[in-house]
Amino acid sequence: MKRNKVQFLNYSHKKFNNLFDKFFSNRGEMEKDVSRKVSDILYKIKFKGDSELLSMIKKYDNASVNKLEQIKIDFKTLKKSFDELPLKQKESLRFASKRIKDFHKKQMPVPFEFEDNLGVKLGMKFNPIESVGLYVPGGKAIYPSSVLMSCIPALVSGVKRRILVSPVSIVDPPKIVLAAAYLSEVSEFYAMGGAHAIASLAYGTNFIPKVDKIVGPGNLFVSEAKRQVFGKVGIDSIAGPSEVLIISDNKNDPNWIAYDLLSQSEHDEDAQSILITDDICFGKKVERCIRDALTTLPRKKIASESWFKNGAIIIVNNLMDSINLINQIAPEHLELSVDKPNAFLKKIKNAGSIFIGRYTPEAIGDYVAGPNHVLPTGGSARFSSGLGVEDFFKRSTFVECNKDNLSILRKHASVLAEIEGLDAHKISMDIRK
Repeated sequence: MKRNKVQFLNYSHKKFNNLFDKFFSNRGEMEKDVSRKVSDILYKIKFKGDSELLSMIKKYDNASVNKLEQIKIDFKTLKKSFDELPLKQKESLRFASKRIKDFHKKQMPVPFEFEDNLGVKLGMKFNPIESVGLYVPGGKAIYPSSVLMSCIPALVSGVKRRILVSPVSIVDPPKIVLAAAYLSEVSEFYAMGGAHAIASLAYGTNFIPKVDKIVGPGNLFVSEAKRQVFGKVGIDSIAGPSEVLIISDNKNDPNWIAYDLLSQSEHDEDAQSILITDDICFGKKVERCIRDALTTLPRKKIASESWFKNGAIIIVNNLMDSINLINQIAPEHLELSVDKPNAFLKKIKNAGSIFIGRYTPEAIGDYVAGPNHVLPTGGSARFSSGLGVEDFFKRSTFVECNKDNLSILRKHASVLAEIEGLDAHKISMDIRK
């Protein structure tokens, strides 16, 4: 049965902790188990290759194709799509692209090398991954912003082969998505999506080259496929539904906060939007503003289901009480729409991306702020971070000994090798006299 009333939780309630835990107990979990179906798809692609991929593209992408060459979108088409965009769209894409690129350039890892007190040379070097698959969803909406966010960090990192896959129409692909791919300088673009796309990237076929790592969010089948191919290839994360947590006092316009919450709810029915405030009257005003907005919002059906099924308004005694809740929730997106937000910022340990102050809506981060919008969901911000250039690098440490300092090191290393019963280890060091 669908709810038509959002849940209110009061921090002062004696059963608050139980209610809070219950509310978040199923967060980020898959509502249905698709593991067996995905496993079957992966198996067929792995062992049957191109022929099976072609039939799955016909079935799952609803594409009328006779050969796989038809799903490849060439560079000339990408450039033509960009050239034919209205000037306003071109300018906005360029603006976003530059800001994203400039921010990610600041993330480049710095190699180091030093000589310790024994004269041993030590250090670390970084090499970009050779090839990556960049998945961009395209089922319920088009996402040129996700093309930029996934592909530009790979470009900045120096990844040689950057293969974009997305379930866009082969007959009439959205020009804005193709234009974003052109600006992001992708190496190859294939119009396909779903678990079969992940399988082809992970295992490779005669037509689709296999990659070393796959990044980017997707639907239930994409996430499960990434989980199952991990180890064969690297992955960035298992993405869940989008989410936002907003900390707000009563000095904000409730309509602003309402639309900030709805900007997540309109993503899909499983998205989650939560407000924490210290004023129940303000919370009720926001709720009323959301109800009013839902009468006219174009994606009101999706947003309504998301808000009433997964949304919540939490009332705290003092806004500083929210800090403990923030760190427990570990939200994908966090808005601090309060006085002195930096006092909160210092105490926040778990959050994917943080938006500070009354004039920084989360939506600005989805497009042009600069930091990546591919972020940890479902509480995984406790142990992971958003997509960045470091996701496209491997690091290697190195050590260089000489005869003199090896003789010092091996005295202790030989003792430890002997304790572990690894005689060849001990001899390989002791024999170098």
